[in-house]
Amino acid sequence: MNKNSILFGITGLFIGLIFGFFISNNLNRNAIAYQNTAENAVNAPFLNQQTQAVSVKPNEGGMLPEVSETLDQAKSQPNSFEAQTKAGDMYAKIQKFDTAVKFYEKANQIKPDDYDTIVKIGNAYFDSNLFEKAGDWYEKALKKKSNDVNVRTDFGITLLQKENPDIDRAVKEFQTSLQTNPNHEPTLFNLGITYYKIGNSDEAKKILSQLEAVNPQGQLTGRLNQVISAK
Repeated sequence: MNKNSILFGITGLFIGLIFGFFISNNLNRNAIAYQNTAENAVNAPFLNQQTQAVSVKPNEGGMLPEVSETLDQAKSQPNSFEAQTKAGDMYAKIQKFDTAVKFYEKANQIKPDDYDTIVKIGNAYFDSNLFEKAGDWYEKALKKKSNDVNVRTDFGITLLQKENPDIDRAVKEFQTSLQTNPNHEPTLFNLGITYYKIGNSDEAKKILSQLEAVNPQGQLTGRLNQVISAK
């Protein structure tokens, strides 16, 4: 597809219209949080594929001992990949993504080729709504593992959510993901939403039919149907 295809005529207003519709590939790791959100509204917020909505409540005397220990290890072992990663994971779990990414980037400096760390950095930026940066890291990850459907789909979302959206490329990324896994529900959902929001209702309905064939009672199937059927 070229600039004169579906991208033609789409302006920055598109982002304001679609924000909140797309969903990243966190369903397995954040199913409860998604259930609570998606059942309440069509415009549920983003959920990132690697993040769990876990609260870490401090004891009355201060931080949980394991939290304090993790931070102490990261501070005392600045060259330890494991210590930096563990601290990043801890902050990601409590949704302190701006802090988590600092530890992940330190881990990346120690092991720049570690695939999981690259993805985690992308996820942390994604959940911080820094979509340009998230997309850059997802691209790095895809150069190492091009068949990662979750990462490619999240990369497609960043293309839609960045300041200057690239609709054509986002659609292409979703389609590429479906070539790897034709039944990947989050990808089908996001592609259907994209078609709907650019006014291509016929293609959106085709995607809905595919979702219904994959999982007739699925949450994403119902959600896409709700969006398309909205008056």
